[in-house]
Amino acid sequence: MAFFTVLAAVALEHLRPLRQPLPHYQQYARFTYWLEHRFNGGDYSHGAIAWALAVIPALAGVALIYSLLDGISPLLGWLWNVAVLYVTLGFKYFSDDAERIARLLRAGDLEGARSQLGSWRGGDASTFSTDELARITIEKVTTASHRQMFGVLFWFVLLVPFGPIGAVLFRASSILARRWSDSRGMFGVFAQRAFHAINWLPARMTALTYAIAGNFDDATYCWRSQAETWPEAEEGVVLAAGAGAMGVRLGQSINVGGESVWRPELGTGQAADPDGIDSAISMTWRGLVIWLVAGLLTVIAGWIA
Repeated sequence: MAFFTVLAAVALEHLRPLRQPLPHYQQYARFTYWLEHRFNGGDYSHGAIAWALAVIPALAGVALIYSLLDGISPLLGWLWNVAVLYVTLGFKYFSDDAERIARLLRAGDLEGARSQLGSWRGGDASTFSTDELARITIEKVTTASHRQMFGVLFWFVLLVPFGPIGAVLFRASSILARRWSDSRGMFGVFAQRAFHAINWLPARMTALTYAIAGNFDDATYCWRSQAETWPEAEEGVVLAAGAGAMGVRLGQSINVGGESVWRPELGTGQAADPDGIDSAISMTWRGLVIWLVAGLLTVIAGWIA
């Protein structure tokens, strides 16, 4: 049933993509802010307690509802899995933003592209050049496809006997790692380490997916030789493999507020451009097709056996 759940949720997310602002994300963000405000005394243990309070009740809640609904009818349990997976996915609304940026860059509307990227990623994009806009957008597409789709699907399938807790675990831990990354003292360290552990294998599965969907040799070369230079280990794996698979150069210095910010160079080949944004989106959908075909073959093999 896991394959059909994923197929239904992905189809629903494609046909009826969630749009920002996402009410459930806003509610959870307010809750995480309250936890940080209430528990952040600067200690590592405070962050661990807050992380547990942010994640464990959510996992218990979705698992309990799944158990109750599945006990009434397996169809109800399946529908609950589809619904939770649908709201934890979200790549389509990010890919729509990326496509708009590509169109604006092709039309020469640099200010419009800057505004669109700034509202998507946050931070100052007002001084980005065309090349920088294309690079950052491709990077966002590549990492968002992992955080918003491949990582969610990996953990959902892995823990599907317990309902949709895998999808919730990955998304919640991803959100907490990001939101608490700049917290005072050691508060956010546990969230970072927890997501590192949870994300280690899915990140490499995503990198392998990009390699299969693109240039395998260049993807694996960049993965081996460049990923460790990126500040965030798992993000570096995903970005390096994605850049190599597409044959595009990412990372590199960017101009933020009139100052040059150095970043490692990832990938190989040509400079980023609007066509590269479309290539990143296409690579992601090819990767999803690879996962769905692998799932279908598993289902068929189970039927034959």
